[in-house]
Amino acid sequence: MSSALPHRSEEPWYKQGWPWFLLALPATAVVAGFITLWIAVESWDGLVVDDYYKEGKAIHMTLARSQRAHELGLAAGVGIRAEGIRVALTTGEGVRPPPTVVVTLSHPTRAGHDQVLLLKGSNGVFTGPIEPVSAGRWLIQIEDESRTWRMNGTAYLPAETEIRIVPADS
Repeated sequence: MSSALPHRSEEPWYKQGWPWFLLALPATAVVAGFITLWIAVESWDGLVVDDYYKEGKAIHMTLARSQRAHELGLAAGVGIRAEGIRVALTTGEGVRPPPTVVVTLSHPTRAGHDQVLLLKGSNGVFTGPIEPVSAGRWLIQIEDESRTWRMNGTAYLPAETEIRIVPADS
């Protein structure tokens, strides 16, 4: 009893569809992994803090600086325009405004857009140029050059171009 096998044409493996389909699945995962790695490296946000104890001590010092601004009776009117920033600082009775203030414009999630400005002025009015800022929420910090007091505020640009910052009573 002899049976004859049907004659099959032997095609090389690379001319058939199934091997390519089976290779495409892991190849797609590898490509997606490299794309994910590239996105993670390019858009690093740096929001994770390594030393929480040190950050906690810094928060305590920050609260003391905000309290000091309240004790001095400080308040600020901030105007942000495309061409620059204007800070009008008012002080309590008997307190002279500093000749220079440091203004920090921080974007909550994009550290690359942050700006630190050293503004000189007279009679409590400080002006200076700024780089263009994108629309959205911006954190504004005003402090003296020696970092003894500080005030914080928030602006939603471009809707709020004039804001008032008053230190909170702790």
